[in-house]
Amino acid sequence: MPTTSTTATTSTTYRELFRTPEFRPLFVSTGAQIAAQTLSGLALATLVYRTTASPLLSSLSMFGPSLAQMLGATFFLSAADRLPPRAALTASSLAFAAGTAVLALPSLPLGAVFAVILLQGVVASVGGGVRWGLLNEILPRDGYVTGRSVFNIMNGLTQVTGFATGAALLALLAPRPTLLLAAGLHLLAALTAAVGLTPRHPRSTGRPSLRATWRTNALLWSSRPRRLTYLGLWIPNGLVVGCESLFVAHDPGSAGTLFACAALGMLIGDIWVGRFLTPARRARLAHPLLLLLAAPYTLFVLHPSLPLAAALATLASTGFAASLIQQEHLMSLTPPHLSGHALGLHSAGMLTLQGTAATLAGTLAQLTSPATAITTMATLSATVTGGLVVAGRCGGGGGGGKPASPKRLGGRLRGETTAPAPRPRQRPS
Repeated sequence: MPTTSTTATTSTTYRELFRTPEFRPLFVSTGAQIAAQTLSGLALATLVYRTTASPLLSSLSMFGPSLAQMLGATFFLSAADRLPPRAALTASSLAFAAGTAVLALPSLPLGAVFAVILLQGVVASVGGGVRWGLLNEILPRDGYVTGRSVFNIMNGLTQVTGFATGAALLALLAPRPTLLLAAGLHLLAALTAAVGLTPRHPRSTGRPSLRATWRTNALLWSSRPRRLTYLGLWIPNGLVVGCESLFVAHDPGSAGTLFACAALGMLIGDIWVGRFLTPARRARLAHPLLLLLAAPYTLFVLHPSLPLAAALATLASTGFAASLIQQEHLMSLTPPHLSGHALGLHSAGMLTLQGTAATLAGTLAQLTSPATAITTMATLSATVTGGLVVAGRCGGGGGGGKPASPKRLGGRLRGETTAPAPRPRQRPS
């Protein structure tokens, strides 16, 4: 992977990002994909609920692809670095378009619905690794955090707009036409990737296989600093998503306000960390931001008023920006030819832990109360962060901080070489 030869002291600007030719089509393609998934998730959950009257099946139909991503990470993620990025992203969007169109078929058996959802989750796990590995490849060394923050901002805004649009479409049309519209957005994502991205060699040679996936997972997991970074990316974040999953149960009439404030906090945190902090300052803030992510929710046991609860949710969600710092640290710990696999494993593990934490939070709320469950999940998150701090100090590594030295980057799989790199890329002017 081409890299810059100097270490920047300031972050890449948003203007520089959008001057990078391949950043624009990747951004548009990803936005269309997120909009499509938002519309289709809401439409499918509505359709399943109308058919079965089951809240559990409705929830699984909406979040099933996220939970299924760990299957892809376990069995197929080696493809993330062994496929040409443009072809892989185009094929991924086409597969989603076809699957979403199938879900719109009348009288589709429920078993077939969940089979399609499972396949979509597997495809998403590989596609995510390809996408974020390509982002890391096309941006300057100091540009990944800023670039990923732009994607996070777009993700949040697209989801808010998508859910609002989806609700209007379901009121005006019906779930199946909305699913077909989502399939059209997936086709737009495929077309944008096919036309806008340039052909690139895979980052790693060799054929994608189950064995290669397991070996690479084992290699990534064998490094203690990487292992602690993954745990820091997955667990504290996931437990706090469990807190958010109880907004409806905590205050049904004001849940929308709490979700909106949480989205606002994420937006503020991503802009602040991704644009205004230098790499040196970012390196010191990963664990403090993780503690900030959890601490405000510990006060929910006191049943705060809506204005205070909204302020707490906003403040807490700025802490989600810790993941930008941790991903930057993960890339410093990972050989370039494994960047897609490493980021795909992060994404799949994060989504799986979020779904698991939401299930745990719901169970605790059922046994106690939503306020007690929110405080418990937040306390667990802060406790895990504290444990990671101690483990990092004892072992010389951690879940986000100082860049790794080359000696700690980890080995290369036997029989595997890095794909030929294109000419060194110049930083955008």
